[in-house]
Amino acid sequence: MGIYDAPFRGSSAVAAGALTDHQLRHGFTHLYRDVYVARRVEVTAAVWARAAWVYAGPDAVLTGYSAAALHGSKWIDASEPAEVIRVGHCRPPKHLLVHDYRLEPGEATVVDGMRVATPARAAFDLGRRLPRKEAIVALDALCNATKVKPEAIADIADRHRGARGMTALRAILPDVDGGAESPPETHTRLVIVAAGLPRPETQIVHVGEDGWEWARSDMGWREWRVLVEYDGEHHWTDRRQRAWDIERSARIEALGWTVVRVGAELLYDRPGELVRRVRAKLRAVGAPV
Repeated sequence: MGIYDAPFRGSSAVAAGALTDHQLRHGFTHLYRDVYVARRVEVTAAVWARAAWVYAGPDAVLTGYSAAALHGSKWIDASEPAEVIRVGHCRPPKHLLVHDYRLEPGEATVVDGMRVATPARAAFDLGRRLPRKEAIVALDALCNATKVKPEAIADIADRHRGARGMTALRAILPDVDGGAESPPETHTRLVIVAAGLPRPETQIVHVGEDGWEWARSDMGWREWRVLVEYDGEHHWTDRRQRAWDIERSARIEALGWTVVRVGAELLYDRPGELVRRVRAKLRAVGAPV
């Protein structure tokens, strides 16, 4: 990593004689007031998080999407504003949310020298701020990346009774599942559950006679041996992936599983048909649906 591949204060670089004002203005990406990064760097959610911490100062604590990004959570759009907790009121710049939240001991940790909310605390802040579907997607991804459990998020909520958004947070926690490995997998599960079907188990492992895992299915019901698998675009555009998908499905079905395959068009344009197909497969094997 180059010296300017992480966000830095431009005034400090100029004062040290490392850069001129002209170089700073024309050779670097301006993120916040006096905060820059090398133009070759893709400005991801994690880069925005680091820039926010540089801007807000060492007393700030990164939370929400910023903390999630630094803890390894995927699928965070770089257009989402960075988030910090900092005592006192201020007018935040564009692309930054500043929260005057109360932090209890143990709710912050250190990542690469920055103060960052723990995964459970970051999930707590996201879950009470975002709309329902966005919140579940965000918490699924964070739980998947960090293995934090919804119970740990509920424990944080118990410490902050009366905080804003608590009713919304508690309403979504039963629907959070760290087994989801992409937003479409979360969306698929939510469509199934919203239709009144039993909640599926996520990440069902298939083990060979030698004891080794050879496949993993997105979700399903072991009791009735029905699986639901979301096929992303790469499943259709990558020839090797498609060939393995066909072989894998044949092997799973040979073991007595029924597989319902879901693509983006079915999920987002015809969710009723998705539900109809899943319900039909469950009924065919005796599920009370």
